[in-house]
Amino acid sequence: MNHTKTEPSVRRSPLTWVPTVYFAMGLPFIIVNMVSTLMFRGLGIDDARIALWTSLIILPWSLKPIWSPLMEMFRTKKFWVVTTQLVSGLALAMVALSLSLPNFFPYAIALMAVVAFSGSTHDIATDGVYITELSKTQQAQFIGWQGAFYNIAKVFAMGGLVYVAGALKERVGVVEAWMIVMALCGALLFLLGLYHLRMLPSGGEATAHAGSVGEAMRETAEVFRSFFVKKYIWIYIAFIVFYRFAEGLVIKIVPLFLNAPVADQGLGLTEQQIGLYYGTFGVIAFVVGSILGGYFIAWIKLRRALLPLIFIFNIPFVVYALLAWFQPASSVLICGGIVFEYFSYGFGFVGLTLFIMQQVAPGRHKMAHYAFGSSLANLGVMLPGMVSGWLCERVGGYHYFFLWSLLATLPIFLIAWRIPFSYPDTEEERADEEAVDKELLND
Repeated sequence: MNHTKTEPSVRRSPLTWVPTVYFAMGLPFIIVNMVSTLMFRGLGIDDARIALWTSLIILPWSLKPIWSPLMEMFRTKKFWVVTTQLVSGLALAMVALSLSLPNFFPYAIALMAVVAFSGSTHDIATDGVYITELSKTQQAQFIGWQGAFYNIAKVFAMGGLVYVAGALKERVGVVEAWMIVMALCGALLFLLGLYHLRMLPSGGEATAHAGSVGEAMRETAEVFRSFFVKKYIWIYIAFIVFYRFAEGLVIKIVPLFLNAPVADQGLGLTEQQIGLYYGTFGVIAFVVGSILGGYFIAWIKLRRALLPLIFIFNIPFVVYALLAWFQPASSVLICGGIVFEYFSYGFGFVGLTLFIMQQVAPGRHKMAHYAFGSSLANLGVMLPGMVSGWLCERVGGYHYFFLWSLLATLPIFLIAWRIPFSYPDTEEERADEEAVDKELLND
C-alpha cells in the first residue's frame, strides 16, 4: 500500500497557480513541436527531416495513457508536476549544449524526446490537479484562463523566443543564438518548478489501489477497460482526433511558409518579423479569443456552442490558403492573418478541452481518462504532422498544400453535426450529473 503523506492543505486562489502551471504545460510542447522547426531550419536541416522527426518525438503526448494510471497510484500529483518541470528545464539546457557539436541533430532530437516524455507526464499530473482541486463551477470559470495561458506559451515561444533568436543571430551567430534561447527556456521551466513547489496544491493523496506490481497492472487494465466501454466513446474518439486534424497538418508548415523566400512560394519573413507578429498582436488576440470563448460557452452552453466553435477554429486555414496563393508583400495583411489565426484558435480551442473534461473524463478515473482524451487530441495533431512535409513537396509547394489542408477540416464538421452528449451541461441538471458521478465511483 502506498503511504504517501498528504501535504497540509493551504487554500489559495486558483489564479495563483492555474495560469503558471498551464503556461509550464504548454512551453515544452511548443518548443519541441514548433520552435524546433525554425531552429533546425536555421541550422541547415531540410524540411522533410524536420517535419518527420519533430512529429515523431511528440509521440509521448499520444502514448501518455499507458503510464497515466500508474501515476494515480503513487505520490501526489504535485510531486509529478514539480519533478517534470525540473527535468524538462535541465533537458533543454542540455539541448543548448548539444547544438555546438558537429553532428548535433541526433543528440538534439534525443534530448528533445526526453523533454517530450517529461512534458507529457507533466500534462497528466497538471490536469489531475485541476480536475481534483476545482469544483465543476470553478472548472468552467477557469477554463478560459487554462486555455489562454497554455497557448500564451505558444505565443511566447513562437513570438518572443523566435524574435530573440533572430535578433541574436545578427550579433553572435545562428548556433550561439539558438543555444542562448534553449538555455533561457530551460532556466524558465526550472524556475517555474521551484515556484510550484511552494504554490501548487497537492491534487489529493495518491490512490492506494496497488500494493504490488501485479495489482498495479490489474488496476491499469481496469482503467483502460472502463474507458473503452463508456457510452458513445468511439464517436467521442473520432471527434477528439479530428478536432485538431487540420491544425496538425499545417502547424509545422506555417512557420516554414512564413520564413521561406518569396521565390519558393513563401512570404519571406525574417525570424524577427515572425516573432514580432506572434509575440505582440498575436498574444493579445489569443488572450481575447480564449476568454471570449469561455464566456461564449458559459452563455449558450457547450452543446449549442460546439459547431460555432469548430467553425471559428477552422477559419484560419482559409486565411493561410489565401496568403499562400497571393503572397502579399503587405506586412499589415500578413500580420492581420496571424492575428486572426490566434483569435480564432483561442476562441475555438477551449471547446475541445471542456468537452473532454465534461463528457469523456467523468467517472472513477477522471485524471487517467482525461489524459486518454488529451492524448487522442495530440494524436490528431501528430499523425498529419508527420506527413505534412512530404505532402507539401508532393503537391507542389505551399500554394496547393494549404488548399489540400482545407479538406482535412471536413470530418470534424460531419461528426460534430449530431454528436450525442453523455452528461448534461446546464446548471439546472448539474445536481443530477453529480449524482451519476457518485454512482460511478461506487461501482
